[in-house]
Amino acid sequence: MKYKLKNKEIELTDEEVKEIVKQNSEPKEEKKIGLEIKNRFTGEVIFTSTKITYKEAVEEAVSQNADLRNADLENADLENADLRNADLRNTNLWDANLRNANLRNVNLRDADLRKANLRNVNLENADLENAKFYGRGGTIKLTKAQVPVFLKALGFLIED
Repeated sequence: MKYKLKNKEIELTDEEVKEIVKQNSEPKEEKKIGLEIKNRFTGEVIFTSTKITYKEAVEEAVSQNADLRNADLENADLENADLRNADLRNTNLWDANLRNANLRNVNLRDADLRKANLRNVNLENADLENAKFYGRGGTIKLTKAQVPVFLKALGFLIED
């Protein structure tokens, strides 16, 4: 058969036409851009997300019950992040467990951290303004040495 292509006439067999149609009708593989959340000690990727912000990636990980213990989220912007009902240890779907995670300099403004287990989490210079943070009913104990760091993370200035 003869076909006209950009003012040029070409001749193709039926098989060639079928091959061209097949190549152009097969779904193209989408390029997945996104973020990797890594273990702060080993550098191993512990969660890969198709999202483009850390907030979306962390919420996606939480919704998929990913284990984010030891996650390195330093400097991440998690403002308004919904971290409730999370099971980051895959045991209890109500308690968020970010044990040993690095949340240094993280923006957690207005984040929902209800019933979060933040044991051994580095919250140095984290912004927790208006965060919903109710702990675990007062069962987690702080040492006297931890109190200033915790209060500083909450935005308090400690004076002697």
